[in-house]
Amino acid sequence: MQNSGSYALTARMQAKFEEARAFHRQGQIAQAQTLYGKLLEIRPDHADALHLLGVAAYQTGNHRKAVELIGKSIAIFPDNAVFHYNLGIALNELKELEAAAACFGKTVSLKPDYHPACLKLANTLQELNRFEAALASYDQAITIKPEEHLAHYGRANALKQLRRFEAAVASYDDAIALNPDHAESYSNRGNALQELKQFDAALASYDKAVSLQPEDHLAQFNRGTALQQLNKSEEALDCYDKAIAARPDFPDACWNKSLALLTGGNYLDGWPLYEWRWQVAKFAAARRNFIQRLWLGRGSLAGKTILLYSEQGLGDTIQFCRYIPLIAKLGARVVLEVDLPLTGLLKEITGLSAVFAKGSSLPESDFHCPLMSLPLAFKTEPNTIPCTRRYLKSDPEKSAQWKSRLGQKMYPFVGLVWSGNITHSNDGNRSVLLSDLIRHLPAGISYASLQKEVRDADRSTLASNAQILHLGDELTDFTDTAALCDLMDAVISVDTSVAHLNGALGNPTWLLLPFSPDWRWMLDREDSPWYPDLRLIRQQKPGDWSGAFEKLNSDLLAAYGKK
Repeated sequence: MQNSGSYALTARMQAKFEEARAFHRQGQIAQAQTLYGKLLEIRPDHADALHLLGVAAYQTGNHRKAVELIGKSIAIFPDNAVFHYNLGIALNELKELEAAAACFGKTVSLKPDYHPACLKLANTLQELNRFEAALASYDQAITIKPEEHLAHYGRANALKQLRRFEAAVASYDDAIALNPDHAESYSNRGNALQELKQFDAALASYDKAVSLQPEDHLAQFNRGTALQQLNKSEEALDCYDKAIAARPDFPDACWNKSLALLTGGNYLDGWPLYEWRWQVAKFAAARRNFIQRLWLGRGSLAGKTILLYSEQGLGDTIQFCRYIPLIAKLGARVVLEVDLPLTGLLKEITGLSAVFAKGSSLPESDFHCPLMSLPLAFKTEPNTIPCTRRYLKSDPEKSAQWKSRLGQKMYPFVGLVWSGNITHSNDGNRSVLLSDLIRHLPAGISYASLQKEVRDADRSTLASNAQILHLGDELTDFTDTAALCDLMDAVISVDTSVAHLNGALGNPTWLLLPFSPDWRWMLDREDSPWYPDLRLIRQQKPGDWSGAFEKLNSDLLAAYGKK
């Protein structure tokens, strides 16, 4: 009797379950939820009903409830691969990525040939920045289902994050071969090609992405970056405008547009857009939240205290502290916060009341302004740049000490700086190897290394070339560098802080520039409105320093060679 009654009850429950599942399959989720609920009132441990009620919760946006219900089904049947997979899907929506990855991993361990779980695991690991693990999961997914283009696409993205760009391009090609209409594959392929400095090929890839999705703001933006690397600023501007039209709140496009405008000398339109930098991810750490009013040129400063502060590199600070005397003339008391190595150098700037190292306790002030917003505040154009030939000066005592250190001058002295901060985003373009530079330095000139940090790749070259006097290890801060610069006949530098320093001291500075330079150096000119004594020596082709080095050699011979 009990067996017969139990069987009848089970059959009725199964019928109810099948009815609920039929509603679910037809998209009538509310009806399915009602029936699943009634079934669970009778059998709270019905694992399939718990699972599918959880799936229904997920489908109606209640992801937390889905996690709870599917978790109960797993407690009953812990070895059901589908249960773990759907729990991972819900956790992913809640951005509980570690837990989601664990669920997908459990699914794969229970059912190794379950392709959707392999792909989800790979994607989640990639989102967790665990790129090597993601790559292994993509490979597993491809082994199971090689015709799935998204697995090849994800694999390419992981390779790109691992900076294995050539392999990434090959995987994007595999994805494109399987789905020639996948715009994202072309766009990201272009990004990898840019990293390989294959800008024309990158542009062709972006062109295909844009042809497939003309309104894709990322494809338009990426196309603009490639054009900018090719010094095609006007065409880049058109791409940025299209990206902004598709997504008006796209900060990277607005900021890149400002760089293109500034590179082209259109300062009046460029400076307002340059303020978008504060919405760009890489500037988030530099953004300050002062309670004082931001001063951008409006509001009287007479009798007020304004705090100016550095926000980017040391060279940027040196370049834009030139505005301090102008602010002081407006009647303001000017206080300045900068990186510690610059405090001694900048304390004597005309109009500056006090300088503080970052991290110090700051005085009360009425206004604040980041240094690189000052051109906007003063509506600076190329012909109105505050351009006092020498707005910084060296310490006479240190100059005397360094003069003694250098000894009797037998030949013209030329300072050398060949690499910048290795963490700089553009370091690969702007820095050079000393071994490449030294081959183009003519004899009959004394050379002094002003390089504060010498990289491992340059140490043996420096040690084996006695004609270069290495002084970088003896520099304590920028007051030493300034004093030493003043003793040089000229300084040759890549685009780093010493070039700005020597320019601000009013000394002859020869600046080696990559083909696509920083915005401040503009294009197609050998001088700069920022520093009267600066000479620009440019690459003629991306990544190729040969022409610039040859020009440097001939100019050195003309200026300082034996007559």
